[in-house]
This record gives sequence, structure tokens and C-alpha cells, in this order.
Amino acid sequence: MTDPGFGLDHLPYGVFSVDGGPRRVGVRHEDTVVDLAAATGRPELDAPSLNAFLALGPAVWHETRSQARTLAESGEHAVPLADVTLHLPFEVADYVDFYASEHHATNVGRIFRPDGDALLPNWKHLPVGYHGRAGTVVPSGTAVVRPRGQRPGGHFGASTRLDIEAELGFVVGVGSALGTPVPYDAFADHVFGVVGLNDWSARDIQAWEYVPLGPFLGKSFATSVSHWVTPLEALAEAWVDLPGQDPEPLPYLGPGATRGLDIDVEVVVNGTVISRPSYRTMYWSPAQMLAHLTVNGASLRTGDLYGSGTISGPEADQRGSLLEIGWGDESAFLADGDEVVLRYTAPGTGGGRIALGDVSGRIAPAAD
Repeated sequence: MTDPGFGLDHLPYGVFSVDGGPRRVGVRHEDTVVDLAAATGRPELDAPSLNAFLALGPAVWHETRSQARTLAESGEHAVPLADVTLHLPFEVADYVDFYASEHHATNVGRIFRPDGDALLPNWKHLPVGYHGRAGTVVPSGTAVVRPRGQRPGGHFGASTRLDIEAELGFVVGVGSALGTPVPYDAFADHVFGVVGLNDWSARDIQAWEYVPLGPFLGKSFATSVSHWVTPLEALAEAWVDLPGQDPEPLPYLGPGATRGLDIDVEVVVNGTVISRPSYRTMYWSPAQMLAHLTVNGASLRTGDLYGSGTISGPEADQRGSLLEIGWGDESAFLADGDEVVLRYTAPGTGGGRIALGDVSGRIAPAAD
């Protein structure tokens, strides 16, 4: 059956192969993949990742999208989706994960610090984040092996509190020079598009290690992303004003110019929808995260990925992690064999909603 979520107003990019052949770039149109490499002969599309294409910048992105639409309408060079193998769409250069939802940060603070302030003093002054591990970013469908490590008290073993974090990831196309911050209003000059993202988390390992330097082994074992990268151009109808920020952020964070995305997520565990968070409830905007990431002069590289942090809303059925959903119930965490699917939708330019692509992963037992 044709999926109306991947129509002409969407055309997300991915990397595919057929029968073990070379990997190349295509766009998804309904239940087909348009082979852009074969159709155009362009070397940056006849490549095993999107990186060479991403580095060419917004003018080429726009031109290629118009070309892809024409090809999709014609039906030329369309390969049935059922006949292709999908791969990690881009080579991840650096990976940074933020903590941009006030609802999520407040919930976690109440769980971890029931007798203290839910939010730490810095939280509303800057987008809090940490550097992750680019080498363990994997495509949707990759099995997630239960991590082992030190748990509270210094006891070693397999994590018993394995969790998810439903997030949105932002893919950098155009890099920046070392020592040159990227201003918040240059977001679209550098960011190509978005992916669905699951920041798998071992909460027991995380709890033991995170003070004083933050997440490390409790996060670095796996991060799953969707096969499809939705270009910002396909999200023109999805931009919304975010709730007000108090206190007013510093000038480099663009106070009063904060915009987010009307993207809905379904969290599905073993076939059952357990939560429906919305990205439009986030506190810090994508542009603010990028500005903060580079304000110290850190450079961007093609293929950089930064995550939003867990998407959680104000209601109990809008929480994006099992830690929040269970709120102390140990049975809420993942068992071996459990499968998690995150489903993303956004308003499309042609009306209705577009599907951004699922992110799935099944838990495999810890290694011996």
C-alpha cells in the first residue's frame, strides 16, 4: 500500500543499495526510492553517504530538491522500496546531545532530586548538553546490545534500567571555521535537515557516573537514527513560536526569535503506543542550540549531529522516556527482546502531515 506520508511535498534523503551493490543517494517517494545517482550522474550522489552532497550548501540543496521532485513525478529511476537495503544516511562527524525540554528536565530533577530544586540554576540560561560518541550512532533497525558497566555502589554487570529517549536530531551540512561562532540566525545556512533519534540510556550506569562530569558510558553504547533525513525545506509549514523564555536569554541566543517545530512523536513498545510527546513544547530552539554549541569558537563539520534531548510535554501521556513514564516503577524499563519504535510526523507543505521516518531497535542480551 502506498504510504501517503512520503509524497511530493516531502522527499527525504537516504542512502541505499540493491542486491549488495554499491551504496548511493536517493530520495523516498511513497513506496519507492528515486535513484538520484543514476538519474543525474552527479558524483556527490554516487556516494556511500550524504556528506559530499551536504557540504555543497543551501543553493545546491534547493536545486537538487527541485530536480528530485521532477524525477519523482515522472516515475523515472524509481526503485521499489521493498527491493533496497537502507544504510546509515550520513557519516557522523561529531555528536552532541542537548537537554532542551523543560518538562523533561523538571521531571528528571524531581525523580533524582526529590528534596531539591527540579531545575539546576543554569538550566534557563543556556541549552545544557554533552558530547556523545559519533562512532556508535547506528541506523534504525540495528539491534541494541544491553550494555554492561558499573552500577550504583561500584557493582559491575549488565544494566537493569535500560531506557529510551525520544528526540529529534539535526544534521549539519555546511561547516564553520574554528574560532568563528555561528549566530542563531544562520541556522538554515548550516543545518540541512532532521532525523528521528533515540538516545538509548542505561539509567543505573548513568546514575553512578554522571557526577561530576555528566553522561559517559550510560549513553555512549548506542544512538539510533532514522534512515531518512528530512530537509528543512520540507518542514516550511512546521515552524511554530515556542513558549516564552524567562529569564531572557543572552543576546547570542536570540531572545524573542525562538522558533520550534510542530513535530509529533509516537513512542511504541512491543506494538503498543505508550506516549505521544510533541516537539512544539520544547524550551530551547534548534537555532539556540546551534548558537550555543559554537559560541566558544568550536567549529562545525559536515555530518555533525546534535540531538534535542528527550521530547516531553506537560501531560503524563506526553513523556519521552521510560524513566518519566514509570516514575520509579522498575518494570517500566526495557527487557531483552523488547522492540521500541519512534514514529515522527509533521505538517507538510501540501496539506496534511508527512511521516519523517521511524526509528526502531530491539534489545539484545548483554555480551558475555
